[in-house]
Amino acid sequence: MTKPLTSRIALVTGASRGIGRAIAKALAEDGATVVVHYGGSASAAAETVRQIEADGGAAFAVQADLADKTGVETLFTHLDRELESRFGSRRFDILVNNAGVAPMASIAELDEPTFDRLLQINVKALYLVTKHAAERLRDGGRVINLSSAVTRVGVPGAAAYSATKGFVDSLTLSLAADFGTRNITVNAVAPGVIATDMAEPMLAGGSDWILAKQTFKRVGEPSDVADLVRFLAGPHSRWTTGQTIDVSGGSAIAF
Repeated sequence: MTKPLTSRIALVTGASRGIGRAIAKALAEDGATVVVHYGGSASAAAETVRQIEADGGAAFAVQADLADKTGVETLFTHLDRELESRFGSRRFDILVNNAGVAPMASIAELDEPTFDRLLQINVKALYLVTKHAAERLRDGGRVINLSSAVTRVGVPGAAAYSATKGFVDSLTLSLAADFGTRNITVNAVAPGVIATDMAEPMLAGGSDWILAKQTFKRVGEPSDVADLVRFLAGPHSRWTTGQTIDVSGGSAIAF
């Protein structure tokens, strides 16, 4: 039986661990060849590739530090070389903008270097990755951005991070209009608290306070996000674009 993403190529940024790894594995399970981008840990990226291949999928890793001002150029230099070598073309089909950082600090505590790094990775790099990808995406492709539930719920200590995700939501809507002429859908997914390394500080004191705010009484798993991404990456999402879809377990939807 043919898988829904057979013959498709997907680039997932920040795919060495956490939600990015889960997304990479889900897309590979659906038949895509997955480009596992990573910033720093070659061993973690290799483990993502190993897990995909162990399950019968196809993947390879590319390195680029998106905190560096030349990181996006580095990413696409490496990516173009690998795609040309493996497939004879630099074209691909799916972009998942997952890479991001989430420093938790009040507006008084967040220093300027940390703020600059946050903007570089979560805003500028995401924009430039999408700009470069647009030249390479095949018509009928997919762009999926990682937003966050913090764009609709005020979270103490997350003002700067929340603002970067507001950018993601606005960009998603505008690019959906721009890319529609090529039948490329552009959507975002907005997780709540997910059991990853990034969420460890929030979960350090226990999960009761989080569960009290959720409709579903468990902490989210990376696979909960990945399964929504795999839908948006596949053929059944062909008539959905410009949307930011909540995947927070029903966080803060009731009094």
